[in-house]
Amino acid sequence: MDANLIYIIIGAVALVIGIIAGKLIFAKNTQKQIEEANQQASKIISESQTAAENLKKEKILEAKEKFVQLKAEHDKEVLERNRKLSEAESRIKQKEQSINQKSENLDKQSKENEAIKENLNRQIEVVNLKRTELEKHQEEHIRRLEKIAALSAEEAKAQLIESLKHEAQTQALALQQEIIDDARQKANKEARKLIIQSIQRTAAEQAIENSITVFNLESDEIKGQIIGREGRNIRAIEAATGVDLIVDDTPEAIVLSSFDPLRREIARLSLQRLVTDGRIHPARIEEVVEKTRKQIEEQVMEIGERTVIELGIHGLHKELIRIVGKMRFRSSYGQNLLMHSREVANLCAIMASELGLNPKLAKRAGLLHDIGKVPDEETELSHALLGMKLAEKYGENPAVVNAIGAHHDEVEMQYVISPIVQACDAISGARPGARREIMQQYLQRIKDLENLAMAYPGVEKAYAIQAGRELRVIVEADKVTDGDSAKLSFEIAQKIQTEMTYPGQIKVTVIREKRAVNVAR
Repeated sequence: MDANLIYIIIGAVALVIGIIAGKLIFAKNTQKQIEEANQQASKIISESQTAAENLKKEKILEAKEKFVQLKAEHDKEVLERNRKLSEAESRIKQKEQSINQKSENLDKQSKENEAIKENLNRQIEVVNLKRTELEKHQEEHIRRLEKIAALSAEEAKAQLIESLKHEAQTQALALQQEIIDDARQKANKEARKLIIQSIQRTAAEQAIENSITVFNLESDEIKGQIIGREGRNIRAIEAATGVDLIVDDTPEAIVLSSFDPLRREIARLSLQRLVTDGRIHPARIEEVVEKTRKQIEEQVMEIGERTVIELGIHGLHKELIRIVGKMRFRSSYGQNLLMHSREVANLCAIMASELGLNPKLAKRAGLLHDIGKVPDEETELSHALLGMKLAEKYGENPAVVNAIGAHHDEVEMQYVISPIVQACDAISGARPGARREIMQQYLQRIKDLENLAMAYPGVEKAYAIQAGRELRVIVEADKVTDGDSAKLSFEIAQKIQTEMTYPGQIKVTVIREKRAVNVAR
């Protein structure tokens, strides 16, 4: 605010105060008091003027100081700008000097490159001349070699390529065999560890169970009652159950013959009830067989439900539960199918857990992998493909469907659990004592193994020893070299692995013997 304006305001305020004071004094006091009031107002006005003057001087001083300060800051800023401009000019001069120096260096380098280029052109001309001379000498040398060896260059080249090819094949085969052995050793070690851990954590409740095919009698007199007058009772039993009853000279026994183990079980229980009751006639036979069939069907559902509950499998279709229950009355190579499926399911769950996969899905696939072995109707499909169709029909997971169809390599494996189911199925079936092998099949496998080796040229004899666990191949020393022996052993092992089905592993040993015999007389 301007000092004059402040002075005016203070004076006005003082004047107003003086007037008011005068009026008050006049109203209350005498004229003397009015004079005193005027004097006091004059004094206040004088003091106000003095204060205004002082304030004016202070403001002027402050303004001068502010001006000096701003001028100093402006001078400082101007100096800073001048300094920066000087530095920028210095940098620009340095860059100009650097650019000029680089330009001089480039000109110098360009001249040197021209000189090098000319030198190289001269050297290339010399090299071309020498190459022409060498080609002439080489042609002359080749003509001399052809004349000496009586072979053309192409023939010699072909012989050399063939020799190198044979040597490379031998080395590649040895290297391939070494790599395969190393990978197989490491893979077998890890796989063996995983499989052993899985097997140790589970155990089959029942290893082998033979189907019941013989019905024992207390005495041979009951055979006559079962046959009946003119054989009407036995015909009624066979018609109602679909099972052939063989009554021969075997004491106190009747043989039940049928490919369907469920029918055979119905016939056995029906015969047991008829013999216990003593009333054996066609009407009674049909009634007992019907009751027994209903009882077996209920028992099948109960077995299936109990199995899925014990394994912790949920959401399974009722028809699949019934098929699982029917497995109880089916055996494969002497191994009960339901026990085998339960064992495979447990192994699959453990192995899937070890590999970080879904154990419930793997257990489900392991339980259902052989459902095609208990069909309601005869079909030409294999049990793996039939089981795959059934699982797909009743809405199973695509991974489970693929594992069922692929566990015998009839369908391509598309999910990780498929090889797990295949491996666990092989573990359960190959366990010592789990299955019986028919003698004819064993002999045929041994014969096929020997014939496979005999099909190779140069093989003189082949022997399958150690129950088919080792194949010894004797070759003719004049036709097969030592290098060919290693190759032959590898090829036979690969062919056995791809074309034959066998338990465990088969060791292939190729024997090449060279004998030199002389007689001293």
